[in-house]
Amino acid sequence: MDDGGAGRFAPSPSGDLHLGNLRTALLAWLFARSTGRDFLMRVEDLDRVRPGAEERQLADLAAIGLDWDSDVVRQSERLPRYAAALDTLVAAGLTYECFCTRREIQQAATAPHGPDGHYPGTCRNLTAAQRQAKRDSGRPPAIRLRADVTDFTVDDLLHGRYTGLVDDVVLRRGDGVPAYNLAVVVDDAAQGVDQVVRGDDLLGSAPRQAYLASLLGLPAPVYAHVPLALNGAGARLAKRDGAVTLADQAALGLGPDAVRGVLAASLGMAGPGEVPSTDDLLDRFDPGSLPRTPWVFTPDEPA
Repeated sequence: MDDGGAGRFAPSPSGDLHLGNLRTALLAWLFARSTGRDFLMRVEDLDRVRPGAEERQLADLAAIGLDWDSDVVRQSERLPRYAAALDTLVAAGLTYECFCTRREIQQAATAPHGPDGHYPGTCRNLTAAQRQAKRDSGRPPAIRLRADVTDFTVDDLLHGRYTGLVDDVVLRRGDGVPAYNLAVVVDDAAQGVDQVVRGDDLLGSAPRQAYLASLLGLPAPVYAHVPLALNGAGARLAKRDGAVTLADQAALGLGPDAVRGVLAASLGMAGPGEVPSTDDLLDRFDPGSLPRTPWVFTPDEPA
């Protein structure tokens, strides 16, 4: 890796990528390549792995013209790194055991005292006797961060300075699997990723992750949270919406190059029916001119 840092795309192999995923991957590639960064591919396979999905995802990304540097990294092969980071936080007194079920958390998070979706600290101040009683009941604990701030600020290339809420995020699940927020922070730092381009549905996660990085003594990347692809009903595009994958579009007569053209047009970087190469797109790429609103895709016919 050169001194220019790196960008990355990090899909979860839970199924085929849809056009919204491919659009975000194209943007991540353009941001990285246009700034002289390496572009890395990381498979986030700690949860919901579907056999064959990784291979199809990588093939689809290559088919629309994306390339990446170095070997593909898989989170399942990096468990010792996450364990070491967790040990650091435990030793510093920055963690606690949490015995809450998902339902209990959801019910507590809807109470008036906390923001939606944030953990209200139910297990934060359990006594030693209370923790032992929970363990004796047979419920395996998750490990949570003991955050000492309620918000944190990050820099985003599209959203500017963004301050978001920080809560006691899970670091290791009750089944012993490292949690997403810990793994992504450890991986980005270890891989030299200093630019993270991803969907703007994850903007609210950035302050938590940057704060966690600061506790581990790791640098936080610069973020670019890009608008999502939505279906005709205004919901986030999903595979259940119809012909939304590269294979679906091929069956309708639209090949990978043409799909890349459609994605480019959705970003204001190509005219209708135009099929620019990735080199063409690099020449045209201007982050300041990117759309700031979602792309609405109706998959009833070829894109």
